[in-house]
Amino acid sequence: MAGILSGRVALVTGASSGIGKAAALALATAGATVAVSARRAGRLGDLVARIEAAGGMALAVPGDVAVEADAVRAVADTVAKFGRIDILVNAAGVIQSGGVESLSTEEWRRVIDINLFGTLYTCKAAIGFMKPHGSGDIVNISSTAGRRAAGIFGPYSTSKFGLTGFTEGLRQEVGGAGIRVSIVEPGATQTEVASGIADPTMRAAMTQHVSKDSAMQPSDIAEAIVFIVSLPARANVSQILIRPTSDTAAM
Repeated sequence: MAGILSGRVALVTGASSGIGKAAALALATAGATVAVSARRAGRLGDLVARIEAAGGMALAVPGDVAVEADAVRAVADTVAKFGRIDILVNAAGVIQSGGVESLSTEEWRRVIDINLFGTLYTCKAAIGFMKPHGSGDIVNISSTAGRRAAGIFGPYSTSKFGLTGFTEGLRQEVGGAGIRVSIVEPGATQTEVASGIADPTMRAAMTQHVSKDSAMQPSDIAEAIVFIVSLPARANVSQILIRPTSDTAAM
Protein backbone atom coordinates (compact mmCIF):
# COMPACT_ATOMS: atom_id res chain seq x y z
CA MET A 1 0.00 0.00 0.00
CA ALA A 2 1.29 3.46 -0.88
CA GLY A 3 1.46 6.03 1.91
CA ILE A 4 3.62 8.30 4.00
CA LEU A 5 5.50 5.29 5.43
CA SER A 6 6.11 3.52 2.13
CA GLY A 7 9.48 1.82 2.03
CA ARG A 8 9.76 1.50 5.79
CA VAL A 9 9.64 -1.76 7.74
CA ALA A 10 8.01 -2.01 11.17
CA LEU A 11 7.92 -4.65 13.90
CA VAL A 12 5.06 -4.49 16.38
CA THR A 13 5.00 -6.64 19.52
CA GLY A 14 1.80 -7.47 21.37
CA ALA A 15 0.08 -7.37 17.99
CA SER A 16 -2.54 -10.05 18.59
CA SER A 17 -4.96 -7.55 20.14
CA GLY A 18 -5.52 -4.04 21.43
CA ILE A 19 -3.05 -1.26 20.80
CA GLY A 20 -0.51 -3.55 19.14
CA LYS A 21 -3.01 -4.83 16.61
CA ALA A 22 -4.31 -1.33 15.90
CA ALA A 23 -0.75 -0.03 15.49
CA ALA A 24 0.08 -2.76 12.98
CA LEU A 25 -3.02 -1.95 10.94
CA ALA A 26 -2.39 1.80 11.05
CA LEU A 27 1.26 1.45 10.04
CA ALA A 28 0.30 -0.84 7.17
CA THR A 29 -2.40 1.58 6.03
CA ALA A 30 0.25 4.32 6.03
CA GLY A 31 2.36 2.21 3.68
CA ALA A 32 4.78 0.40 5.99
CA THR A 33 5.66 -3.26 5.66
CA VAL A 34 4.79 -4.80 9.01
CA ALA A 35 6.03 -7.78 11.02
CA VAL A 36 3.80 -8.70 13.95
CA SER A 37 4.72 -10.62 17.08
CA ALA A 38 2.74 -12.04 20.00
CA ARG A 39 2.11 -15.34 21.73
CA ARG A 40 -1.20 -16.10 19.99
CA ALA A 41 -0.09 -17.34 16.58
CA GLY A 42 -3.60 -17.83 15.24
CA ARG A 43 -4.51 -14.21 15.77
CA LEU A 44 -1.29 -13.09 14.12
CA GLY A 45 -2.12 -15.17 11.07
CA ASP A 46 -5.51 -13.49 10.82
CA LEU A 47 -3.91 -10.07 11.13
CA VAL A 48 -1.36 -10.79 8.41
CA ALA A 49 -4.14 -12.01 6.13
CA ARG A 50 -6.10 -8.82 6.77
CA ILE A 51 -3.11 -6.60 5.94
CA GLU A 52 -2.28 -8.56 2.81
CA ALA A 53 -5.92 -8.53 1.65
CA ALA A 54 -5.75 -4.74 1.77
CA GLY A 55 -2.66 -4.74 -0.43
CA GLY A 56 0.02 -4.57 2.25
CA MET A 57 2.97 -6.78 3.14
CA ALA A 58 3.18 -8.49 6.53
CA LEU A 59 4.90 -11.27 8.44
CA ALA A 60 3.84 -13.17 11.57
CA VAL A 61 6.60 -13.90 14.09
CA PRO A 62 4.98 -15.77 17.01
CA GLY A 63 6.82 -15.66 20.31
CA ASP A 64 7.00 -14.38 23.87
CA VAL A 65 9.01 -11.17 24.28
CA ALA A 66 9.71 -12.10 27.91
CA VAL A 67 11.94 -14.83 26.49
CA GLU A 68 15.03 -13.05 25.21
CA ALA A 69 15.64 -15.55 22.41
CA ASP A 70 12.09 -15.03 21.11
CA ALA A 71 12.45 -11.25 21.22
CA VAL A 72 15.77 -11.32 19.39
CA ARG A 73 14.36 -13.75 16.81
CA ALA A 74 11.40 -11.45 16.10
CA VAL A 75 13.81 -8.69 15.12
CA ALA A 76 16.12 -11.03 13.21
CA ASP A 77 13.26 -12.64 11.27
CA THR A 78 11.92 -9.21 10.33
CA VAL A 79 15.29 -8.19 8.90
CA ALA A 80 15.81 -11.57 7.22
CA LYS A 81 12.45 -11.29 5.44
CA PHE A 82 12.38 -7.59 4.57
CA GLY A 83 16.04 -6.55 4.66
CA ARG A 84 15.80 -3.93 7.40
CA ILE A 85 13.86 -2.63 10.41
CA ASP A 86 12.97 1.05 10.56
CA ILE A 87 10.23 1.13 13.21
CA LEU A 88 9.88 -0.86 16.42
CA VAL A 89 6.66 -0.57 18.43
CA ASN A 90 6.77 -2.31 21.81
CA ALA A 91 3.11 -2.84 22.68
CA ALA A 92 3.33 -6.19 24.48
CA GLY A 93 2.16 -5.83 28.05
CA VAL A 94 0.24 -7.42 30.91
CA ILE A 95 -1.30 -6.17 34.13
CA GLN A 96 -1.78 -7.87 37.48
CA SER A 97 -3.38 -6.58 40.68
CA GLY A 98 -1.73 -6.79 44.05
CA GLY A 99 1.08 -5.28 46.07
CA VAL A 100 4.26 -6.33 47.83
CA GLU A 101 2.44 -8.26 50.55
CA SER A 102 -0.41 -9.73 48.55
CA LEU A 103 1.25 -10.83 45.33
CA SER A 104 3.96 -13.44 44.84
CA THR A 105 7.39 -12.42 43.64
CA GLU A 106 6.83 -14.80 40.74
CA GLU A 107 3.90 -12.68 39.54
CA TRP A 108 5.91 -9.48 40.04
CA ARG A 109 8.68 -10.97 37.92
CA ARG A 110 6.29 -12.06 35.15
CA VAL A 111 4.81 -8.57 34.76
CA ILE A 112 8.19 -6.84 34.82
CA ASP A 113 9.72 -9.42 32.47
CA ILE A 114 7.08 -8.77 29.82
CA ASN A 115 6.53 -5.02 30.25
CA LEU A 116 10.12 -3.92 30.83
CA PHE A 117 12.64 -6.61 29.97
CA GLY A 118 10.75 -7.65 26.84
CA THR A 119 11.13 -4.08 25.61
CA LEU A 120 14.83 -4.09 26.50
CA TYR A 121 15.38 -7.27 24.50
CA THR A 122 13.73 -6.04 21.29
CA CYS A 123 15.34 -2.60 21.54
CA LYS A 124 18.82 -4.03 22.02
CA ALA A 125 18.34 -6.31 19.01
CA ALA A 126 16.83 -3.62 16.76
CA ILE A 127 19.43 -0.93 17.44
CA GLY A 128 22.15 -3.03 15.86
CA PHE A 129 20.23 -3.02 12.57
CA MET A 130 19.11 0.62 12.76
CA LYS A 131 22.51 2.19 13.43
CA PRO A 132 24.09 1.35 10.06
CA HIS A 133 21.21 3.21 8.36
CA GLY A 134 21.61 6.23 10.64
CA SER A 135 17.90 6.26 11.38
CA GLY A 136 15.07 4.42 13.09
CA ASP A 137 12.08 4.84 15.37
CA ILE A 138 11.43 3.04 18.65
CA VAL A 139 8.03 3.62 20.26
CA ASN A 140 7.37 2.11 23.69
CA ILE A 141 3.79 1.85 24.92
CA SER A 142 3.44 2.71 28.60
CA SER A 143 0.42 3.91 30.61
CA THR A 144 -0.75 6.68 32.88
CA ALA A 145 0.19 4.15 35.57
CA GLY A 146 3.79 5.08 34.76
CA ARG A 147 3.08 8.59 36.04
CA ARG A 148 0.78 8.02 38.99
CA ALA A 149 1.53 4.95 41.08
CA ALA A 150 -1.29 2.63 42.07
CA GLY A 151 -0.51 0.30 44.96
CA ILE A 152 -3.31 -2.04 43.96
CA PHE A 153 -1.48 -2.62 40.67
CA GLY A 154 2.03 -2.64 42.13
CA PRO A 155 4.01 -4.64 39.56
CA TYR A 156 2.28 -2.98 36.61
CA SER A 157 2.95 0.53 37.86
CA THR A 158 6.53 -0.39 38.76
CA SER A 159 7.15 -1.78 35.29
CA LYS A 160 5.73 1.33 33.61
CA PHE A 161 7.71 3.74 35.82
CA GLY A 162 10.77 1.70 34.88
CA LEU A 163 9.84 1.89 31.21
CA THR A 164 9.79 5.70 31.42
CA GLY A 165 13.34 5.78 32.76
CA PHE A 166 14.49 3.17 30.28
CA THR A 167 13.01 5.04 27.32
CA GLU A 168 14.57 8.38 28.25
CA GLY A 169 17.93 6.77 28.87
CA LEU A 170 17.78 5.03 25.51
CA ARG A 171 16.80 8.28 23.77
CA GLN A 172 19.92 9.91 25.14
CA GLU A 173 22.03 6.92 24.17
CA VAL A 174 21.04 6.52 20.51
CA GLY A 175 19.70 9.92 19.43
CA GLY A 176 23.13 10.89 18.16
CA ALA A 177 22.99 7.91 15.81
CA GLY A 178 19.78 9.22 14.26
CA ILE A 179 17.46 6.86 16.13
CA ARG A 180 14.36 8.45 17.65
CA VAL A 181 12.93 7.00 20.86
CA SER A 182 9.45 7.79 22.14
CA ILE A 183 7.09 6.73 24.88
CA VAL A 184 3.29 6.82 24.59
CA GLU A 185 1.28 6.82 27.82
CA PRO A 186 -2.38 6.00 27.20
CA GLY A 187 -5.17 6.32 29.70
CA ALA A 188 -8.28 4.11 29.63
CA THR A 189 -8.39 2.33 26.28
CA GLN A 190 -10.77 -0.41 25.20
CA THR A 191 -8.51 -3.48 25.11
CA GLU A 192 -8.37 -6.99 26.60
CA VAL A 193 -5.86 -5.89 29.24
CA ALA A 194 -8.12 -6.85 32.16
CA SER A 195 -8.56 -10.47 31.08
CA GLY A 196 -5.37 -11.68 32.77
CA ILE A 197 -6.08 -10.22 36.22
CA ALA A 198 -6.44 -13.11 38.68
CA ASP A 199 -8.62 -11.40 41.28
CA PRO A 200 -12.22 -11.43 39.97
CA THR A 201 -13.20 -8.20 41.74
CA MET A 202 -10.23 -6.29 40.35
CA ARG A 203 -10.71 -7.89 36.94
CA ALA A 204 -14.31 -6.67 36.86
CA ALA A 205 -13.29 -3.18 37.98
CA MET A 206 -10.59 -2.90 35.31
CA THR A 207 -12.93 -4.26 32.66
CA GLN A 208 -15.45 -1.56 33.54
CA HIS A 209 -12.72 1.09 33.50
CA VAL A 210 -11.50 0.30 30.00
CA SER A 211 -14.94 -0.37 28.51
CA LYS A 212 -16.73 2.77 29.70
CA ASP A 213 -18.23 4.99 27.02
CA SER A 214 -15.57 7.66 27.47
CA ALA A 215 -12.64 5.28 27.05
CA MET A 216 -10.41 5.63 24.01
CA GLN A 217 -10.17 3.15 21.15
CA PRO A 218 -6.89 1.38 20.27
CA SER A 219 -7.01 3.17 16.92
CA ASP A 220 -6.67 6.50 18.77
CA ILE A 221 -3.32 5.39 20.15
CA ALA A 222 -2.31 3.93 16.79
CA GLU A 223 -2.86 7.30 15.12
CA ALA A 224 -0.51 8.89 17.66
CA ILE A 225 2.12 6.27 16.82
CA VAL A 226 1.85 6.97 13.09
CA PHE A 227 2.17 10.70 13.83
CA ILE A 228 5.37 10.13 15.82
CA VAL A 229 7.11 8.07 13.16
CA SER A 230 5.91 10.28 10.28
CA LEU A 231 7.60 13.48 11.42
CA PRO A 232 10.77 14.75 9.73
CA ALA A 233 13.89 12.96 10.97
CA ARG A 234 15.04 16.10 12.80
CA ALA A 235 12.02 16.00 15.15
CA ASN A 236 11.70 13.47 17.98
CA VAL A 237 8.42 13.44 19.90
CA SER A 238 9.91 11.85 22.98
CA GLN A 239 6.74 11.56 25.07
CA ILE A 240 2.99 11.61 24.50
CA LEU A 241 0.44 11.41 27.31
CA ILE A 242 -2.96 10.65 25.79
CA ARG A 243 -6.08 10.35 27.92
CA PRO A 244 -9.84 10.29 27.53
CA THR A 245 -11.16 13.84 27.37
CA SER A 246 -13.25 13.15 30.48
CA ASP A 247 -10.18 12.17 32.53
CA THR A 248 -9.56 15.44 34.36
CA ALA A 249 -7.39 14.02 37.12
CA ALA A 250 -4.34 16.10 38.00
CA MET A 251 -0.97 14.48 37.36
